[in-house]
Amino acid sequence: MLSRDSIRAFVALLLWWWCGPALALDAAALPHGALSLTPYLTVLEDPQATLDLDSARHRAAEFRSTGKADEALSFGYTRSAYWLRVSLHNPTDRPLDRMLEISNARLSDIQFYRPDAHGRYSVQRTGSAQPYATRPYPNRYYVFSLELAPHAEEVIYIRVWSEGAKLIPVTLWEPIAYAAYERQDYLAQGAYFGTAVAMMLFNLVLFLTLRDRLYLLYIGFVFCAVIALASQNGLAHEWLWPGMGGSWPNKLASIGFSLSAAMLTIFMRRMIQTRQVVPRLDVILRVLIAFFLAGPLFTIFFYVETAAPIGLAWAICSPLIMLIGVVCAFKRQRSAYYFTAAFLLLLIGNASSSLAALGMLPHNPLTNYGPQVGSCFEMLMLAFALADRVHVMRRQAIAAQANLIAGLQTSERMLELRVEQRTHELQTANDHLAALSMTDGLTGISNRRRFDEVLAAEWARAARQQHSLAIGLLDIDFFKQYNDHYGHQAGDDCLRRVAQAFKSQLQRGGDLVARYGGEEFAFIAPAVDADQALAIADAVCKAIASLELPHAHGPGGRLTVSIGVAAWTPLAGAAPADILRAADQALYRAKQLGRNRAEVH
Repeated sequence: MLSRDSIRAFVALLLWWWCGPALALDAAALPHGALSLTPYLTVLEDPQATLDLDSARHRAAEFRSTGKADEALSFGYTRSAYWLRVSLHNPTDRPLDRMLEISNARLSDIQFYRPDAHGRYSVQRTGSAQPYATRPYPNRYYVFSLELAPHAEEVIYIRVWSEGAKLIPVTLWEPIAYAAYERQDYLAQGAYFGTAVAMMLFNLVLFLTLRDRLYLLYIGFVFCAVIALASQNGLAHEWLWPGMGGSWPNKLASIGFSLSAAMLTIFMRRMIQTRQVVPRLDVILRVLIAFFLAGPLFTIFFYVETAAPIGLAWAICSPLIMLIGVVCAFKRQRSAYYFTAAFLLLLIGNASSSLAALGMLPHNPLTNYGPQVGSCFEMLMLAFALADRVHVMRRQAIAAQANLIAGLQTSERMLELRVEQRTHELQTANDHLAALSMTDGLTGISNRRRFDEVLAAEWARAARQQHSLAIGLLDIDFFKQYNDHYGHQAGDDCLRRVAQAFKSQLQRGGDLVARYGGEEFAFIAPAVDADQALAIADAVCKAIASLELPHAHGPGGRLTVSIGVAAWTPLAGAAPADILRAADQALYRAKQLGRNRAEVH
């Protein structure tokens, strides 16, 4: 049973056909939140594409009703521009928000004219030939926001021109309904492209594992198909190259389709082995590959002239590829079963889209999303074919294994030796990397990470055994001035020499010398009390002073260091950070007392 909204829409459509453009469309009555404007549009063809708005309005009598109930106007491949006119009326007592969508991303130039309160028209210009920033609403299609005043009527003009097929679906939406539709649309697009990317990554892993170039051909086919479809439906212009203009967004779609067809045909020859199975038909495939590879050149240099012929040629070539797949299937070529089923799905989707672009099929969800749905199922079917191919190859390998068991046993023994050798090499490399990760690259001594790990371990051991643990923090006096005066290269050399002199004073097995950061160094000395730690620090100060490194800003004109030490027996509640803080306070006191000295906390 028809709903009230459906009856109102049907009656409005009949009145429009009877009364023509004199009757405005009730913009408040949108069944299910959306209404195709195709039946309500009047059209003026501009063969020379030279009319402006004033000229089009002066030829108002030449506008003709479309007389179509389809979801889109389709004029095929022509050089004409088309002026569309629609009158919208708001019969309510409140402002009415609406959104007008033109859902064909490949239309080159769209000029949207809307009157203001004084009847003066302003224009919003966008299209695939314009940068994405010209879109009045961020979407892969062309969306214009409308606000109709209470009891107001507006006559809207839209000029459309395109280098390719003139397929013009125009829909009026309620904002809430459009938001829901837009969300579902982008989710569907994301699902398709997410599936495609997942298939590419999965087959890349298989290629890296099996080293079979057939997987690269599959990846190339999917990649080109993704670029083509993303360019065709506007997502590429939105996300990949928003600043691109001119004819390139449309050219890239055609180039992508050509290259994907070439990749698919090459993939077919290799997977089905047509050269051996059907050598005569294989010649046709090679000709088709050459044609598909030449397609991008024609598209780049003669896009307008060749868009329709190339589209028609693709429509003719597709059944030929399908026929060859069927012939190979009848010859019981296992992979041909999968390919034929996969290509049939792609053929249905692409054929519906191409015929709609030529005006031979209506514009509807099948023709709009057909290429994506078809290619998605095709990708999955071809993936199954590759998996089956791996399965067949595995069975063949198992059969061959029975005849080569003796040789395989020898190979296994050799492989075990190589694995053992490789494991040893990897272990050695890992040990070397572990040492590098704990070593300061400049000075060659332990780094801060190693210092922190050893301090935590020694602190825990000292707490268990209740013996003293000493640490010291060393800072080069006036090192910044040294660096500024003598240069960074001399500064690096200074750090290396200080590190070696520091290390020479702590030679016990459990002692650790590390670079703490910048010009700061540190040491850990287990089982050492405060007096012993201070003696070690004094020895370090003397060893570094004995280097006689000139320092224009240092005490006595030579390089010196200040050291703060602390030696504790860990108690309950204490932590390594506490002894570090104590050593740092001692270092600060050493600096306050004139530097070139050691102090104990």
